[in-house]
Amino acid sequence: MEHYTSVRPTSNRARALTHTSPLEVSLQAALDALGDSVRRRIVRELAGVPDWTRPCGTFAHLPVAKSTLSHHFAVLRNVGLLEQRDEGSRRLNRLRRAEFDERFPGLLALVLSEEPLPDE
Repeated sequence: MEHYTSVRPTSNRARALTHTSPLEVSLQAALDALGDSVRRRIVRELAGVPDWTRPCGTFAHLPVAKSTLSHHFAVLRNVGLLEQRDEGSRRLNRLRRAEFDERFPGLLALVLSEEPLPDE
């Protein structure tokens, strides 16, 4: 009798993650990404916690659909502001503060010092 061992392939979800270096990003792309109030709020919230401690699911309080929230995370990854990794069923986030500051000195500090409007 033969015995087969099942090997689970890497998930499509994990393979879909791409991370852009801030060094490859134009100022216009960075400004466009940070021009959205939801994305600025994500950045501010990530800046207030240690790296890799905030899963995507904990942003459900934001006033957008889950699919739209996924889009916002992708935009932040694509401009080098965010790094994500999967741990089990959770996707954890890290703000790439040092790398982004090296490319765009002062820009992130300006975003983090912004006082959110009441509807944000």
